[in-house]
Amino acid sequence: MTSFLPASRHLELGTQFFDAVRPAEFPETVLRHRDRRWSERLGLDDLGDEQWLRHFGRFEPLPGSLQEPLALRYHGHQFRSYNPDLGDGRGFLFAQCMDPADGRLLDFGTKGSGTTPWSRGGDGRLTLKGGVREVLATEMLEALGVYTSKSFSLVETGEELYRGDEPSPTRSSVLTRLSHSHIRIGTFQRLAYLEDTESLIRLVDYCIANYYPDLASASSKPAALLEAVVANVARLGAQWIAAGFVHGVLNTDNINITGESFDYGPWRFVPTYDPQFTAAYFDETGLYSFGRQPDTLAWNLTRLAECLVPLSSVEALEPVLNTVWPVFRAELPRQILRRLGLVPTDVEQDGAFVTALFGLLTSQAQYEQFFFDWRGGLHSAERAARSPSAEHYMGEAFRPIADLLEAYAPAADLNLDHPYFARRTPRTMLIEEVEAIWSPIAASDDWSLFESTLSEIAQMRDAYGIIP
Repeated sequence: MTSFLPASRHLELGTQFFDAVRPAEFPETVLRHRDRRWSERLGLDDLGDEQWLRHFGRFEPLPGSLQEPLALRYHGHQFRSYNPDLGDGRGFLFAQCMDPADGRLLDFGTKGSGTTPWSRGGDGRLTLKGGVREVLATEMLEALGVYTSKSFSLVETGEELYRGDEPSPTRSSVLTRLSHSHIRIGTFQRLAYLEDTESLIRLVDYCIANYYPDLASASSKPAALLEAVVANVARLGAQWIAAGFVHGVLNTDNINITGESFDYGPWRFVPTYDPQFTAAYFDETGLYSFGRQPDTLAWNLTRLAECLVPLSSVEALEPVLNTVWPVFRAELPRQILRRLGLVPTDVEQDGAFVTALFGLLTSQAQYEQFFFDWRGGLHSAERAARSPSAEHYMGEAFRPIADLLEAYAPAADLNLDHPYFARRTPRTMLIEEVEAIWSPIAASDDWSLFESTLSEIAQMRDAYGIIP
């Protein structure tokens, strides 16, 4: 770990922001996944498996970083109902470090690491299936160009868990995620609820110093921070739509202030374009459905703005908050065209293209297949003609799309000669595929399909030129 750059910045906020806790003592620790790209980048690639397990299975402190785990305090709206009893109930901030590649602060946060003062009667554990699903979600989203946390480590922990939504007993695990921040909208909500203005000021200063240093000289730091968060969260919403992704539980405690997607529970990818498609079986009203995600993000950002009013004013914050929809409307075509490997033209034409595209995809054309088939626009017409979805491209319904595609030049990083684009179908991660990956693990501890899937995703990431 000679090149590892430890940090402990979160301690600067003070003890009113967290509770020091002890990790669970697990019966066993079996390494199931480690992110070798990021461990190499951060200087942790020289850890042997046993050393890795000491840090990411038994949570011995990383030298120079936090000497004890911190369960973070926050509140939040859950399905639009305010809950003041939240907080890290089965996870904690384990360590922090600086990224030697770009100098940014990174958090190591856990999931399934034991009970905390905020567990509310839960066992503080994570099922192995839940851990596997989170690895698949983060790897897939990164390959599709979504700004997401990384599943840094997954360790099986040797306990039997009982869950109503899984055949029980089921196997247990602990996940370590790597993220640029674990400060949520709910972190601000807690301080506003407690009317702790002094801590709100400290939190704004901390966020600017560590995540938005360019705002250090802003005349109004609360307004400047809100503007930056609005822009990043709106961009995230556009990335989710372009990827065909449904997060599933967009509570305010699941939206962090760097605009980074994280904490994957009942996530799904849409098979076809369907704004009403939901990920969670308990989302009976479709509040967090695919098409309503941008509205939900805007609603959550409004809650953040409310928290900042004591430090600023409604008159100063409202116009900043109102930028969310212009940013989203500009970002969505940009993200769609990025996925297609096409160069944007002008706002009006790009918007018309996206409107026409979603009209086509509503007609049951496979969502991910379309982006795969038409990578490079009309340069891929022959590839698209060999696609399983070719029938959708032959009729009059497709003519407006073809006409609009003529206006777009291919991007410099098109990369169509990559072996990934020689496939007939893209790598997807629909719910039945996730279940198929889990099935041999549950039945016979066979991880081969999981590993080969990660290799396919890595090939896709390379084809799309995604750089961590």
